[in-house]
Amino acid sequence: MQSHETARKSITSVLQRGIERLLIAFSFWGLLMASLFFAASLTPSLLPRHYAVQGILSGMALAVGYGVGVFLVWVWHYMELPVFGDRVQRTSKGLTAAFVAVVMISFLWQTTEWANSVRRLMEMEPVDTAYPWRIGAVAILVGVAIIMGMRGLRFCWRYVNRKLATIIPRRIAHVLSTLLIGFAVLMIANDVIARFALNTADSIFLEIDKRVEDDTRQPVDPNASGSDASLIAWDTIGIQGKHFITSGPTQEELNRFWGQPAKQPLRVYVGMRTKQSMEQQAELALEELKRVGGFSRSVLVVATPTGTGWLDPGAVDTIEYLHAGDTAIVSMQYSYLPSWITILVDPQRSRQAARTLFHAIYSHWTTLPRDDRPRLYLHGLSLGSLGAESSADLFTVFEDPIDGGVLSGPPFPSRVWSRVTSARNPDSPMWLPEFRDGSMVRFTAQENALDRGGQRWGPMRFVYIQYASDPMIFFSPDLLYRKPDWLQGQRGPDVSPYLRWYPIILFLQTAFDLPMATSVPLGYGHNYSPANYLEAWIAVTDPAAWTEQDTQRLKQQLADDREF
Repeated sequence: MQSHETARKSITSVLQRGIERLLIAFSFWGLLMASLFFAASLTPSLLPRHYAVQGILSGMALAVGYGVGVFLVWVWHYMELPVFGDRVQRTSKGLTAAFVAVVMISFLWQTTEWANSVRRLMEMEPVDTAYPWRIGAVAILVGVAIIMGMRGLRFCWRYVNRKLATIIPRRIAHVLSTLLIGFAVLMIANDVIARFALNTADSIFLEIDKRVEDDTRQPVDPNASGSDASLIAWDTIGIQGKHFITSGPTQEELNRFWGQPAKQPLRVYVGMRTKQSMEQQAELALEELKRVGGFSRSVLVVATPTGTGWLDPGAVDTIEYLHAGDTAIVSMQYSYLPSWITILVDPQRSRQAARTLFHAIYSHWTTLPRDDRPRLYLHGLSLGSLGAESSADLFTVFEDPIDGGVLSGPPFPSRVWSRVTSARNPDSPMWLPEFRDGSMVRFTAQENALDRGGQRWGPMRFVYIQYASDPMIFFSPDLLYRKPDWLQGQRGPDVSPYLRWYPIILFLQTAFDLPMATSVPLGYGHNYSPANYLEAWIAVTDPAAWTEQDTQRLKQQLADDREF
């Protein structure tokens, strides 16, 4: 019995010493801030997340919070502010530790309700649990790993600083060692880690782009891009371009919908591997468009695809139904990487490709008689929107304006969108702006907001479709330190009432939302609904004799096509 008691006391003593060493090894104020950052990261953002993703996010927040706490302690000591006595410190640390424990547990306890607050708004099934303890476990592993990595850097800094201090003045050694370690970290992060990640992503998505699926056959219609009669070789078109060319409503389907003869829609698509330069791609697209008779249609759309080369069927099919196939759509691939990667790597590619293609098409279009040429429109989703909005600047088209465009999910670096949104009418929210009298630019979301009380449209009409829950739009670097306008006043209908702005935290949360922006149901996030595209195209193209009954019938047709 005595031996068991001795063993128990021995184990207790070891655990106590271990906890004491752990507390000594880690900064108390660092742990305090880490706990608060961790708790804040559990609150909802724009999209629901899997527990593993939430755990990684919370682990990063924990590590950042720890760094903030350590930095604050350093500033306190550097400014030679008074340090409290041991008794006060012990008491305050005990009370603070208890407070932090209560905060962390209470926040973990609420994760399921917070997750479901987002899911309910997006018409997703609520979950029974968000697995808070799994989140906590993953977060601790990630957070500790990052903190230990930073401690390793500090060890390297101290080693270099010690060596330098033997040959140069101490303060100069501090600065020089900081520069050397910082340069080494940047070199490793940029030339090793980032390059490896980018090369890996590049090789993966290149293989996907080259892939040929069994259900995608080379078209036999001579008016189709990639056919034997086409100027564009089928094998040079990427997977998304092939989907675009071979999909969409057929002439027979349009005949049935309209109950009268319709036309076969024309689609032209030039892949990245078709020509070496964008200028050559654009010239080929123009020649192919001429070959198939695209300039003899009533509606011509210059569409800029997403980063992967994808064109949303909800947008392109809709305008073809709307105008009974009397349409031509021309597009050109500039990337095969997802939009969120392309934005980080080379956002200018979208703008350059869109301008190059538009210039080629527009230059020919302006040579045609004004009463015998198609109406010219722009379209783009995501990175395609960023490119499309900058392709037809007013100085270029002032003398001979185009007719407008439909742009959806404009990503945060979009310059035109940003300027228009910043100049919105004061009584309109950022997530659904109203710009001046609405004669040229209007915004809409899940609910059609394009009527504007009967206000008139001008000759050139642009519509932005954007959802308040789309992180591609509302992510911004200044989320680090400033509350965003889209959280001021009334928030969007698909944004959780529990979402709060915390410095640094909302930046991390929204950054994590970016890769998952299309993982939510149709009509939310970065996943745009055909019904909203239809409302936008009706407003922009103003089809003759179109009725509300026609709108509802076409919405049903588009929904049936998507289910099929």
